[in-house]
Amino acid sequence: MRPRRLEEVRGQEHILAPGKLLRRAIEADRFSSLIFYGPPGTGKTTLATVIARSTGSRFEMLNGVESNVAEIRAKIEQASQWQKLRDETTILFIDEIHRFNKAQQDVLLPHLERGTVRFIGATTHNPYFYINSPLVSRSQVFQLEPLATDDITNLIYDALSDEERGLGGLPIEAEDDAIRHLSEKADGDARKALTALELAIHGSGDQDSESPIRLTLAVAEESIQQKAILYDADGDQHYDTISAFIKSIRGSDPDAALYWLAKMLQAGEDPRFIARRLVISASEDIGLADSSAIQVAIAAQQALEFIGMPEGRIPLAHATVHLATAPKSNSAYAALGQAMSDVSEGATLAVPEHLRTRFRKKLAEASGADTAAMQYLYSHDYEGHFVPQSYLPEGRTYYQPSHNGMEKRIAERLAHWRSQQAPS
Repeated sequence: MRPRRLEEVRGQEHILAPGKLLRRAIEADRFSSLIFYGPPGTGKTTLATVIARSTGSRFEMLNGVESNVAEIRAKIEQASQWQKLRDETTILFIDEIHRFNKAQQDVLLPHLERGTVRFIGATTHNPYFYINSPLVSRSQVFQLEPLATDDITNLIYDALSDEERGLGGLPIEAEDDAIRHLSEKADGDARKALTALELAIHGSGDQDSESPIRLTLAVAEESIQQKAILYDADGDQHYDTISAFIKSIRGSDPDAALYWLAKMLQAGEDPRFIARRLVISASEDIGLADSSAIQVAIAAQQALEFIGMPEGRIPLAHATVHLATAPKSNSAYAALGQAMSDVSEGATLAVPEHLRTRFRKKLAEASGADTAAMQYLYSHDYEGHFVPQSYLPEGRTYYQPSHNGMEKRIAERLAHWRSQQAPS
């Protein structure tokens, strides 16, 4: 069922719809090197073969897991001969290009410059991290997205009706619920959906009998069973999902935060990593608006270590909901950032004389310094345990409290103290 023409390709409307850049480049036969980046089953290999057909080019394929430099050079030499003898362009498609090491990738560069081959690479890993910069800079990168459920549903119906390449020659009676189940459980992977469909049909009834083959919901559920969560432990899915998790907490959406937490746990993410990010978020995003948030986050981390998984997911959920529903403030985090910027970029400030150690004050006194300027006022000796006194030479202000949650009371106290503070 692999598409042979652009019109047969399902999904990827963001790059293949009429008028889109890739569609125009293919139809005009005006492209050099391409890199397709996306999860499995989204059509990377399919697009490469369709492009070769659409442009009348030879198609040569290598795999980043199996191929070596000698094979690359052999394919390029063949392409050079075809170009000289028949004036025919060769598309060299390399699947899993991220598996090639730097030397293997570099072999391609001079031949891309000379136009010996048109290169198309496919990768499930972010090309800006896993493919050499010179190769990326010579290529147009297109990101492919998981197919929508409706696209996969239409693909299954195509397979059921196509007599030449699909299952159209069999007497199949398919329930809509069964097809919908296959589409949803495929999780955007067309290959997974078609494999499950084939298993369901060929595992149901006698293929040589004239009686219809019934594709029921029960058969569909058995053929695909539990879907595989699209997740990589050290790649884009890992970083994108934890990013969505933390941003959902910051955005006070417990439902979204719980969904992303569930996805990470289901995919086998290290729960300690999740716990660490909860502790960070408790200070960065909730902070002084609810100081109990960091206590809850640390308690969840300790509970996880104490009881382990799978029950450890419960305190993680507890902390997630607490943080997502807590009042938010990043005032302490922002204040530290400004102070660190001043320390790293500005002149280093000297400690005021009255805040120095007794030993330092004695040395200054022996040198004839003004002892009045070195007098430190002990706050607890004064009413309200506060006395106006300068603690920064230039009286700089970094901490700006919000008026969210408990920080509103902090803002009131601080405003009172700052109004009495002696000028620097």
